[in-house]
Amino acid sequence: MRAKDSPLVGVFSEMRERQMVAGLCLLAALHVFIFSAAFPFFNNVDEPAHFDLVVKYSHGELPRHLAYLSAESLQYIAVFSSQEFLATEPDFPGGRVPPPIWLLPPDRAAPALRFREAGWNNLNHEASQPPLYYTLAGLWWRLENRCGLSGGSALYGLRFLNLFFVAGLVWLGWRAARLVFPEQKLVRLGVPALLAVIPQTAFYGLQNDVLSPLAFGAAFILLIMFSKAEIPSGKLGALAGLALAATFLTKLSNLPLLAVSALFVLFLTRRWIKTGKFSAALPALAALATCALLPMLAWLMWCRSSFGDFTGTTAKIQFLGWTHQPFSEWFQHPIFTLSGLWYFLKGNLATLWQGEILWHHQPLASPAVDLVYVGLTLALLLAGVCAPAAPSGKISRPPRLPVWFSLACLAAAFAFFAGLSIVYDFHSCFYPSRSQPFFVSGRLLLGALLPLLLLFVAGLDLALKSLGSAAKFTVLAGLVSFMLVSEIAIDWPVFFSAYNWFHM
Repeated sequence: MRAKDSPLVGVFSEMRERQMVAGLCLLAALHVFIFSAAFPFFNNVDEPAHFDLVVKYSHGELPRHLAYLSAESLQYIAVFSSQEFLATEPDFPGGRVPPPIWLLPPDRAAPALRFREAGWNNLNHEASQPPLYYTLAGLWWRLENRCGLSGGSALYGLRFLNLFFVAGLVWLGWRAARLVFPEQKLVRLGVPALLAVIPQTAFYGLQNDVLSPLAFGAAFILLIMFSKAEIPSGKLGALAGLALAATFLTKLSNLPLLAVSALFVLFLTRRWIKTGKFSAALPALAALATCALLPMLAWLMWCRSSFGDFTGTTAKIQFLGWTHQPFSEWFQHPIFTLSGLWYFLKGNLATLWQGEILWHHQPLASPAVDLVYVGLTLALLLAGVCAPAAPSGKISRPPRLPVWFSLACLAAAFAFFAGLSIVYDFHSCFYPSRSQPFFVSGRLLLGALLPLLLLFVAGLDLALKSLGSAAKFTVLAGLVSFMLVSEIAIDWPVFFSAYNWFHM
């Protein structure tokens, strides 16, 4: 038997691949650690509100209305918040950022603290958010306190919880790629590689968006396994249901992904009915439905009793000052123009890759880099969707069902936020606004990150089908390098902030 035909070759190849993925998990954790430490507190993407909820959940306090920030939260926010996110340099005395309060002598720090606490003492408009992230982060905050961490060390320790989420996401990306594209090594390693270095600033702060790709990533994998099984087991159904429940309990913006998942399960049910296997699959379907619906219904009832409606969003919408547009005005929305549609797509895709943090009131992003991400995404998604229909040869054709499931998740997410952009009048709200009535927050689409990257890298593989394996991985390495270098160049000023972890 030739060496290349030996079964041991396959074993060693898989072991080497697992080692590479483990290395990518470590790279992801290091990447998030460095940039989380570089950004000061509290960023402009509602980080104070999310932190306040973490503190409240750490004490077992589930909000029942839009309450003011807690005294404990206000102390941390007043001491450690930086004005560098929203203030421009001319706004500072002498054009220089004032020193952190914790470096001031007590006689100067006390009045500054009182002034800041009064300025931050607002209603927490995120109070009705689902509880999963805040429960996990609240437990982590309690653990930090019991270990003696306090002050800035505790704050950054709370951010560093994201290291585990992102490392887990890289591993899930590899599992998903192996499941959907088992014969395409570029996809199997490309998806976790891109996840390890994606410059999404949501991963560097405190917010429930960081858990969405992990929760739905697990649900996506389990549903694909569910579809591949001739007769799925009750355990698999229960796990898939719990993952879907976790997706719902992470963020309401994941609702379109749950709707597509429900349609996916209905499609599978129809298939089992047609093949006469419905009775055998019924226990798994029942387990999936029970484990998914019971936690969802429990939270819906909590919102109904606490906030007055089943999603808890009415109070937030009233706080923001939005009202519903008359139906007759829906089709006057600029999204129905080419320029408006392009603004919506470009804004969401660009911020899906690079995030939404401002620095001195300017987006912490490069327009040129945005165009690269948007252009590559649109081109490679189109190629990835075409992959199942591509002629066989140098690439293996993936199953159509997972590819169309991935595409449906993306389409539903974009359609959901397009619909929200249309149905509301935003009045004097800063974002979205009457002048720019669009939801262009890529972090809200993060639940669909794993399906997106599967199609993205599959499209890259198809585009490079005429090249050898070494050339393909050279291109992948170039893309990873571009992502890292451009992120460092864009975020470089942040590293010099006197308010970050490196300067404490």
